[in-house]
Amino acid sequence: MRFLLDAEQRAFTGSLDKMLTAADTPAVVRAWARGEHPAGRALWSRIAGAGVFALAVPGSRGGLGPLPVELAAAFVELGRHAVPGPLVETVTAAVLLAGLPESGPAGRLVPALLSGEALATVAWTAPYALDGDAADIRLAVTGEGLRLAPGHGPVRPSLDPARRLTPLDPGGELLPTGPPPARALAYARLCTAAQALGVGEALLDRTVTYVRRRTQFGVPVGSFQAVKHRLADAKMGLEFARPLVFGAALTLDPMDVAAAKVAAGEAAYATARAALQAHGAIGYTAEYDLSLWLTKARVLRAAWGDPDSCRTEVLRGAGRR
Repeated sequence: MRFLLDAEQRAFTGSLDKMLTAADTPAVVRAWARGEHPAGRALWSRIAGAGVFALAVPGSRGGLGPLPVELAAAFVELGRHAVPGPLVETVTAAVLLAGLPESGPAGRLVPALLSGEALATVAWTAPYALDGDAADIRLAVTGEGLRLAPGHGPVRPSLDPARRLTPLDPGGELLPTGPPPARALAYARLCTAAQALGVGEALLDRTVTYVRRRTQFGVPVGSFQAVKHRLADAKMGLEFARPLVFGAALTLDPMDVAAAKVAAGEAAYATARAALQAHGAIGYTAEYDLSLWLTKARVLRAAWGDPDSCRTEVLRGAGRR
């Protein structure tokens, strides 16, 4: 079975690609890692203006969807350009809040997320939330329900400098009970898988360009069999992950989404290792743009469910079928 985007979907992703290319995202990422958010928020507004976050929310709540296939396609592009910020968390928060009564706080919070006026982060069974210092809306999913946290603690370092972790303050407003959060978790894992796929594709593209240009013993490094085979394996991993990601977008079945998360995360991580080996010592330097994708590939592999927990979800789902 083949999963191909149609002409309208390709035009949408093409427009995102052009917008993000013009935005000089590496500079935005480095500023975000320093805790400087103006450039990132300006880019965020353009992403929201393109309708990305609205794809996760029904039209009855001011969104354009739900359109999970288009959302996955958008997140592939966001990953390809290493866009910083709590992208997945904002989608997750939008899905959670859109399931609550419009008469409550969700009535004002959802429009702010869709317009890009507000960023959101979510702490889900973990003590830390991503980019709590930049987020305007901080949600914690607890045993009691969904809580609106009043603030955040000190920023903690992460393997990816552009992913800044913060504990959320205790207390805050407990929001009305909504639908079970399983659907929001499926969206979080789907977006993370798509983002990882885009990161892997960017790493592969940059590495192929590099090994064609770099020479050793008078010939391009890319002509060596060992390099060809390593990059071919990376390409195959990404190509096998792609239909799983878009197949999961069609079903939003937790088992399918978990399988896509494993495949995309592992493929991106394997591609990162191949890219680092092919680049040699320069690949280790933080000043070289490749590092912006290398660190992201590793953290996305574990975000919103590490490979072991997602494999467990796949086996659990297979047992139910």
